[in-house]
Amino acid sequence: MITITLPDGSRREFDAPVTVMQVAQSIGPGLAKATVAGKVDGRQVDACDLIDHDASLQILTPKDPEGVEIIRHSCAHLVGHAVKQLYPDAKMVIGPVIEDGFYYDVWREQPFTPDDMAAIEQRMRELIDTEYDVIKRMTPREEVVEAFSARGEDYKLRLIEDMGPEVTAMGLYHHQEYLDMCRGPHVPNTRFLKAFKLLRISGAYWRGDAKNEQLQRIYGTAWADSKQLKAYIQRMEEAEKRDHRRIGRAQDLFHLQEEAPGLVFWHPKGWAVWQVVEQYMRGVYRDSGYQEVRCPQILDVSLWQKSGHWDNYKENMFFTESEKRTYALKPMNCPGHVQVFNHGLHSYRDLPIRYGEFGACHRNEPSGALHGILRVRGFTQDDGHVFCTEGQIEAEVTAFHAQAMKVYADFGFTDVQVKLALRPEPRLGDDATWDKAEAALRAALRAAGVEWEELPGEGAFYGPKIEYHLRDAIGRTWQLGTMQVDFMMPGRLGAEYIDEGSQRRHPVMLHRAIVGSMERFIGILIEHHEGRFPAWLAPVQAVVMNITDAQADAVREARQTLAAQGFRVEADLRNEKIGYKIREHTLQRVPYLLVVGDREKENGQVAVRSREGEDLGSMTVAEFAERLRNEDVH
Repeated sequence: MITITLPDGSRREFDAPVTVMQVAQSIGPGLAKATVAGKVDGRQVDACDLIDHDASLQILTPKDPEGVEIIRHSCAHLVGHAVKQLYPDAKMVIGPVIEDGFYYDVWREQPFTPDDMAAIEQRMRELIDTEYDVIKRMTPREEVVEAFSARGEDYKLRLIEDMGPEVTAMGLYHHQEYLDMCRGPHVPNTRFLKAFKLLRISGAYWRGDAKNEQLQRIYGTAWADSKQLKAYIQRMEEAEKRDHRRIGRAQDLFHLQEEAPGLVFWHPKGWAVWQVVEQYMRGVYRDSGYQEVRCPQILDVSLWQKSGHWDNYKENMFFTESEKRTYALKPMNCPGHVQVFNHGLHSYRDLPIRYGEFGACHRNEPSGALHGILRVRGFTQDDGHVFCTEGQIEAEVTAFHAQAMKVYADFGFTDVQVKLALRPEPRLGDDATWDKAEAALRAALRAAGVEWEELPGEGAFYGPKIEYHLRDAIGRTWQLGTMQVDFMMPGRLGAEYIDEGSQRRHPVMLHRAIVGSMERFIGILIEHHEGRFPAWLAPVQAVVMNITDAQADAVREARQTLAAQGFRVEADLRNEKIGYKIREHTLQRVPYLLVVGDREKENGQVAVRSREGEDLGSMTVAEFAERLRNEDVH
């Protein structure tokens, strides 16, 4: 007798081993028809897999996030089926699930064209319409090798070699005449795959190494139903309109060029936005008791070896040499802050000590991963480190949480999710230390009244971390801030303080950032606001315009008066019609357009118009300045 326990606590008994699908059928035909796969004792399995012991079972359908991921994975296999039918010379590589979709890497001597992409998508739809069953068979290794050898699938054979001799059998999924190798699970029938779309094709390297042969990567998306697919496509169209690179060009904020891959050239208007963000964050430092420091850009590799970064991060670091010594450009600021702490003897009465730095860092990101200013090689962090005792962790973390939430709200983000990333492999330290660090963060989150999601295996190599995920105006989430508890690095780098018993002890080190990379944060801000920054953040807060030359002096005077008060204001004295000027600056998304005609000049006023086209009436320059001041979040 086999007992199956369902998520609601109910139980079903069977006289013999039973498949997930058979359990679903025993509950009802509607559930059976919707069954994509199952989770047996927390592990995903195919609907055809046998359960031969007492177990808990969750039946996965397209309504479950995991069910949608399985649909996406199966769509990747469907790409393989269609490609091999249309282009028999192609060789299939891998087809994993990614956020909101999937891709399949394919080797083919001839590049795919847009017409090829359309043909592949059409063939996929034809295959889906046949509603064929996807058959899984656990197959001995030797038979798998024979099958892929006969089909000339060289990359599949390489993947089998990677598995090592201890893997004696593997799952083969039969899609009519097409075979693919996978640990699964996959949908039992192609009828689940109707809500999909191929998106684009790009280059990729075998094993992600630029020294290897180049592959073609076919990207797609898939959803539970056509309504979700349509909503996703609409979000992507909106995201295209908001693309920070396009808006950055249109508003003359920054540019990138091939001679400096992954590095940003900031133009005056873009640097104005940067300075507003930096000065705002500098105020957060000051109000929160942080002392600002500045540390060197390059440090001897011996320091990175002591800190643990060498063993865990050297592939992402840039190096240089001088006088037979090897140095690394810093990929992060923490070891430098420990050196500042070490320069002097500290008592427990001095703690907590809080350092902040707008630290410029460099990381050797693969060229294929670079994306505008959202993913770069050179970036600046609003980085801070707190040196404290174990007893001070909770108070520091809860205070940081309040700071972070205010910052996000001020920049226009109100939907914030908190996640706790736990111990990864590999990592520094023993389990007892990690238990203590993870418990400290959980206690602080409880004290702050926060609900959180836990992410096993996603912590930093030196400690667990709280992550702040912000949802933007079109529903995308971005991971920004972090608070990390580190019991490791202070000891490795010799940081000490004198405790109440006159004993030397290592402090706890808290790594914190609110906006993270300044470049990435500004890119997110551009897309979140679609370039329509709130007035306090806009690169140009207002433009003063004349109607005729008779008002030119009044325009200059108004601009100078506002600029003298620290506002970012421009004058437009061009010999153009006022309607043209208004349209142009509206397209530039300037928050306020100030017009001076004869009446305004005579009354010492400006006519104020918002970029949304609202007529705000006439007011003195002093009254307008007060309006701007009231919109400032500081």
